[in-house]
Amino acid sequence: MKEISTPLDDKTIKSLKAGDQVLISGIVYVARDAAHQKGIPFDVKGQIIFYAGPTPGDPIGSIGPTTASRMDPFILPLLKKGLKATIGKGPRSEGVKKAHKKYKAVYFTATGGAAALLSKTVVRSEVIAYPELGAEAILKLEVVKFPAIVAYDSHGGDLFQKGRKKYSKLVTIRHSRGSGNPFNSLDAASSLPAGQAGAA
Repeated sequence: MKEISTPLDDKTIKSLKAGDQVLISGIVYVARDAAHQKGIPFDVKGQIIFYAGPTPGDPIGSIGPTTASRMDPFILPLLKKGLKATIGKGPRSEGVKKAHKKYKAVYFTATGGAAALLSKTVVRSEVIAYPELGAEAILKLEVVKFPAIVAYDSHGGDLFQKGRKKYSKLVTIRHSRGSGNPFNSLDAASSLPAGQAGAA
């Protein structure tokens, strides 16, 4: 587990590899679809944008990641201006992945379904732009040890691709050992008479 702080510099970015687990402390900005459509009004150099739509709370309510690919059309100009990281969920386009390598940035994923737990890392929250957007207003958060995983690194690494290759390799090994469907053992155990499944 690596601990990193914002603003992010090139040395920190280069040290991160796809699959690394990190704890982020410092300032993180929250902006999603509507805010990106209106334009990001703050200096993004060295910063992190978290794609989320939090619920009200003190200092914030539940705050989980939204699908990052929806922001793909907006990210290139931000990377050119020095944006160093985004946080969301799910894979992004091949072009966006390559842009992270070109502009030395990273894409983090955060755990979906853990919004209430993620909110506990937020110590301060402030609306800084587009309050009329409600839950989609731009927020400036101060976080302490916000957990995330490096999905795309600045070297071209791709956690989603690594995961697919690892799963494919496991399935291939299972089949080469003659087990066929990796779930067959479960099916066989469930078909045993009561009291014998545990012995299997």
